[in-house]
Amino acid sequence: MALESHAVSCLFIHLVMFSLRVYGLLINDRNEILVSDEYRYGHAFTKFPGGGIEFGEGIRDALVREFEEELGIRIEVEDFFYFSDFPQVSAFDSSKQLHVFYYFVSYPDLDSLPVETEYVPLTADGEKRRWISISTLEAKAFTFPADQHVAQLLIARNKVRLHHKETK
Repeated sequence: MALESHAVSCLFIHLVMFSLRVYGLLINDRNEILVSDEYRYGHAFTKFPGGGIEFGEGIRDALVREFEEELGIRIEVEDFFYFSDFPQVSAFDSSKQLHVFYYFVSYPDLDSLPVETEYVPLTADGEKRRWISISTLEAKAFTFPADQHVAQLLIARNKVRLHHKETK
């Protein structure tokens, strides 16, 4: 009985201290990536679309659900891209450490997505989406450290792809 109680306590501590998140990298045929400008809890921030993984939910299923909730579309989850390998404390709950997954995703009708044509900061709770060219992408455009790191990886990946294209 004591061992079972200890296991439940350890599970509770684990669930309270960590938050699993998943984000989608949606790139159109103009080599632009979709970003989300949001305002929550009195703060404006820019991030990749996605969010929290709920109890009993798989990572890919969570990503599909997040896109359905946020954009009203059903995406296809493609290749895994990155898992955060450094500690990141939640900006909204300092008692939680985030662990973040990133996947490339696809959607067949990108022109139908509700997006803004330029950055317009929000001042009330809400979300807006916009495309950013990967060739002009900057890590500092993102609010959170994991997204900033992923932006740096995407920038490096784009440079390699451009170099390969030029040498062909």
